[in-house]
Amino acid sequence: MIELPLTWPVIAAAVLVGYLCGSVPFGLLLTRAAGLGDVRNIGSGNIGATNVLRTGNKKLAAATLALDLLKGTVAVVLARVVGGVDLGIAAGFGAFLGHLFPIWLGFKGGKGVATYIGILLGLMWPAVLIFAGVWLAVAYFSRYSSAGALAATLAVPASLWALGETRMAMLFAVLSLIVWIKHKTNITRLIAGTEGKIGQKS
Repeated sequence: MIELPLTWPVIAAAVLVGYLCGSVPFGLLLTRAAGLGDVRNIGSGNIGATNVLRTGNKKLAAATLALDLLKGTVAVVLARVVGGVDLGIAAGFGAFLGHLFPIWLGFKGGKGVATYIGILLGLMWPAVLIFAGVWLAVAYFSRYSSAGALAATLAVPASLWALGETRMAMLFAVLSLIVWIKHKTNITRLIAGTEGKIGQKS
């Protein structure tokens, strides 16, 4: 494997390629291809898997989740092949921004959790188990999926820091902060006790 030198132009190129990977709006593309119209016109108006599920098509929602996750992984892995871990970190950051702020949709994208997991998978796959464990535990006891996801995004950077992966920990600290900001309405509902619980009929 030939690694490119880690210069600013190379880093910028990795961020850009990552952004383009992350900006593919799979939720919108899949629902339109299935003849379900524009997913932005239902529910929360989000393009992520949770809102796609509101169409009633579980398979499309699962496909959206998988593809939103994998676009983060693909961006990281491609960058790591040509430039190592640090370039993978740059591409992962770009992919995350692409998902949240896709140029094709007026910079209005998803909330980033699936792509967050995909980036983590590409950089440090065992940490995905930490994310999943915390998410499942908190969601099980609280019955709030959003609470589980938010708790998991706190556990990941702390775990990476404890493992000595300083640069990755810094990346995921930033990504986690952005995830929390994007989930501000969920946090407000959690505090008020009005957030929808797992299995709760709407």
